[in-house]
Amino acid sequence: MATFLYKLGRLSFRRRHVVALIWVALLTLAGVGAASAPAAGNSSFSIPGTEAQKAFDLLEQRFPGVSADGATARVVFKAPSGEKMTDPGNKAAVREAVKELGDGSEVARVTDPYQAKAVSKDGTIAYAQVSYKVSGMELEDSSRDALQDSAQDARKAGLTVEIGGDALQTVPHTGSSEIIGIAVAAVVLVITFGSLVAAGLPLLTALIGVGIGVSAITALASTLDLGSTTSTLAMMIGLAVGIDYALFIVSRYRAELAEGRDREEAAGRATGTAGSAVVFAGLTVVIALVGLSVVNIPMLTKMGVAAAGTVAIAVLIALTMIPALLGYAGRRVKPMGEKGKRLGRASEKPERPNLGTRWASFVVRRPIAVLLLGVIGLGVAAVPASSLELGLPDDGSQPTSTTQRRAYDLLSEGFGPGFNGPLMVVVDAKDSDDPKAAFTEVGDEIKGLEDVVTVTPPAPNKAGDTATITVIPGSQPSSVTTENLVHGIRDAGTGIKADTDANVLVTGSTAMNIDVSEKLNDALVPYLVLVVGLAFLLLIVVFRSILVPLKAALGFLLSVMAALGAVVAVFQWGWLSGLMGVEQTGPVMSMMPIFMVGVVFGLAMDYEVFLVTRMREAYVHGEKAGQAIVTGFRHGARVVTAAAVIMMAVFAGFIGSSESMVKMIGFGLAIAVFFDAFIVRMAIVPAVLALLGRKAWWLPKWLDRALPNVDVEGEGLRPDSDRGDTDRELVRA
Repeated sequence: MATFLYKLGRLSFRRRHVVALIWVALLTLAGVGAASAPAAGNSSFSIPGTEAQKAFDLLEQRFPGVSADGATARVVFKAPSGEKMTDPGNKAAVREAVKELGDGSEVARVTDPYQAKAVSKDGTIAYAQVSYKVSGMELEDSSRDALQDSAQDARKAGLTVEIGGDALQTVPHTGSSEIIGIAVAAVVLVITFGSLVAAGLPLLTALIGVGIGVSAITALASTLDLGSTTSTLAMMIGLAVGIDYALFIVSRYRAELAEGRDREEAAGRATGTAGSAVVFAGLTVVIALVGLSVVNIPMLTKMGVAAAGTVAIAVLIALTMIPALLGYAGRRVKPMGEKGKRLGRASEKPERPNLGTRWASFVVRRPIAVLLLGVIGLGVAAVPASSLELGLPDDGSQPTSTTQRRAYDLLSEGFGPGFNGPLMVVVDAKDSDDPKAAFTEVGDEIKGLEDVVTVTPPAPNKAGDTATITVIPGSQPSSVTTENLVHGIRDAGTGIKADTDANVLVTGSTAMNIDVSEKLNDALVPYLVLVVGLAFLLLIVVFRSILVPLKAALGFLLSVMAALGAVVAVFQWGWLSGLMGVEQTGPVMSMMPIFMVGVVFGLAMDYEVFLVTRMREAYVHGEKAGQAIVTGFRHGARVVTAAAVIMMAVFAGFIGSSESMVKMIGFGLAIAVFFDAFIVRMAIVPAVLALLGRKAWWLPKWLDRALPNVDVEGEGLRPDSDRGDTDRELVRA
């Protein structure tokens, strides 16, 4: 591996014009594809294998033309104080608004509140439901404008009018805070390298890689049904790893220059050594992201694969374009420590050990104390995770400043908290001898269950073999009581099936949320086994050790649990919610735990590979186990620290997103990187290695013979005298 990458690095350095031209051409091609591609909306949300999805699919078959996946809007009206919605003036204003709402070309139907009995018992609140032929993300702006205009006209008549539903759903924006994250990364790079040119290389290559990745996603979005969140996630992870991977290679290049090698040789060696770590670190991230497909949620699979593609591009750019740009930079990228030499400091007094060396020496002397402090600290941070509640966001999780949230609250006030999470029961009586009797029995059975407020009469299709029944719970959608009601209806359906041969299915957004949470919980353990198992095998090949990969996996579990605890504390409990811009607390997004497990594991292994390969390199070159830890920190701690700060800054930049999922992911990944880089990798890892000593690098002889020798440490690059003419011939080739 190291020898191949060494050749690639030197070749890219010498043929820099060709390499740069290739990447610029790819960026241009992807940009043209994105610009000419049709606009894509939100990815269709389907959960194969769940009852809610089966019911949804059945509705599309048995009720053709009802646009089951179309957008909906609830226009909620509230009468002025002391008046009723049934007063003639208010009634006229509502009916005028309903008439306007029905004029749109994308509108499928509009319900009149007075005909549909959609007026609260006290007569103060009413609502009209608008159904559209297309999804919320596919709605034309003119349809949204017409919705807002009709509400504004009713407001002029003195009514309070708010709009809920997914018809107002728009493409989320991330705000300007992501630019701040990139700016922080630039400052850290300048401090790390002491040079604007050297600092600019990782930023430039990361932006090119993200540009190619996101443009490719945009170009394929319509064809592959990729949602807007997919490109945001790819940008988030691509920026972070792109900067970090380039940072490690540039840092190693400067270290090679400091040892007296010429620039082409230094570029080759940096790519052969640090580049090998980049390849395996990138592979762990790709494995973790692609592994999300085992959950069998198409949206999550597409997000993971798209982000993995962006990571792969970041790896390729780091291995080829960084050496090419180093060739362009020439002497403007200085050897490591050259500033101090120019000032004559080296001759005045012995060089003082850097902070990484001093910290590693302290940990090696006090490993038990450091280990206990780190584990206890992460354990305390993980405590809130025991109160984790999962759910998917609805209008009740929106900020109180939005019309969607105000409509949600008005409906709860007028019709009860369960009205915002109605359950749709689909009765498939195609195999029943008496479908009408089956429909009636289902309705009567549901009325006898606890927490049921309203059960509408069965609404059969034209064929008379399928009917829908709407059930209004007494509790809010995200409550445990509502979840129990869903399971109660499904349990009752088992008995009804035996009596009438009719299938009873429960769907709707509330039931779908429950099914998603259960599916994700069931998939978490298989996903962990697959991803951690594959990465464990990969790290055995990299480190040629059993205990080092095992320690890496256990450290990851500590950091991800602590990060989940922090997410619960902020987004569920409300700690520091104002600082994070969280206006409404509530359950943590259902897919957050499994998504964090995947992404954080990949990123955690990044720092494990970068830091521990330096230790492994020192160990195989003859240093004692304890001294190898110190050597690894002397060369790698500063760079790993800079990489972690950069990654945290990039992720934290997405906390300003208007999309609650992106905001939560940004915060969760930022805090997870902090825990993993600074507590697990910088404290717990060296403490454990110090306690293990030489045993840390133990590998059974039979396994050592069976494993391929990937030479991440660059052992094959050491004998300069043997390389000479061979190197030049390889580069010319």
